[in-house]
Amino acid sequence: MRGHKAKVPRAINTGCYLDCVDNTGARTLFVLAVNKYRGVKNRQPCAGIGDMVVVSVKKGTPEMRKQIMKAVIIRQKKEFRRPDGLRISFEDNAAVIVDDEGVPKGSEVKGPVAREVAERFGKIASAASMIV
Repeated sequence: MRGHKAKVPRAINTGCYLDCVDNTGARTLFVLAVNKYRGVKNRQPCAGIGDMVVVSVKKGTPEMRKQIMKAVIIRQKKEFRRPDGLRISFEDNAAVIVDDEGVPKGSEVKGPVAREVAERFGKIASAASMIV
C-alpha cells in the first residue's frame, strides 16, 4: 500500500453510514473505527478516500447483517484536490468490504472508484468498472 498522492480531507466520521457498492450482499455500512488513525485526546476518529475502516453491516442479506468487517472508502462527497489542481467530489459516500490484506470480498464494484484508491489497492482497481 502506497500513500496518498492527493491532499484528501478526512470527511467520514465514526458513526457515519456508508453505501456498500459491491456484490457481497451488504447494502448499508456503519463506521465503527478507523484503522491506523492517530489523533489527539477527545477527537473523533475520521477517515477519507483510501482509508481502511472497521464497519458493521446494518442493512443487507440476513447472513451479512450484524457482522463486523473491514472496508475501504472509495468515494466521498467532500471534494478533494489533486496535485494538478483538479478538484474531485462524488455524489455519495461509498465503501467496499475487504479482508485484512485489502482484497475485496465481492467480485465487482459498482460505480466509479477514485484513482487514489486504485493506486493503493490494486485488487479493488481490477474489480472496478470505472476509475476516476
